[in-house]
Amino acid sequence: MISAEYKLRPRYGEVDQMGYVYHANYVSFCHEARTELLRQYGINDSVLEENNVMIPVINFQITYKKPARYDEVLTITTTVRNFPEVKLHFEFEIKNGKNELVCTAVSTVVFVNKANRQPVRLPHFVKDALKPAFIG
Repeated sequence: MISAEYKLRPRYGEVDQMGYVYHANYVSFCHEARTELLRQYGINDSVLEENNVMIPVINFQITYKKPARYDEVLTITTTVRNFPEVKLHFEFEIKNGKNELVCTAVSTVVFVNKANRQPVRLPHFVKDALKPAFIG
């Protein structure tokens, strides 16, 4: 299992007229947190592109529990429980500054060849980067 925390403050343009974070922005927040988790293992968008790999989202589910507000510090915990073969399943838990659960989400991405957009098994550079964390 791998896990990481990512903190952010919703910007003014990310809240609605009620002062709450607009619901669709949580998808972007989770994407940022996912990117930062992978970056810790040397896997970022540049590395993926250099290796002709893309990771499109094929599923995203979110459950809202409590609204978040403008400029409130949010902590996003991102977890990958199982070593991937073709798909990576990310679990997200977003909490506010009072440690109250704001929402949970699950996102699934697949590895695809950038040129032909066909699914591929876990690329060697991703396997090499993640495997020590799952067996250690």
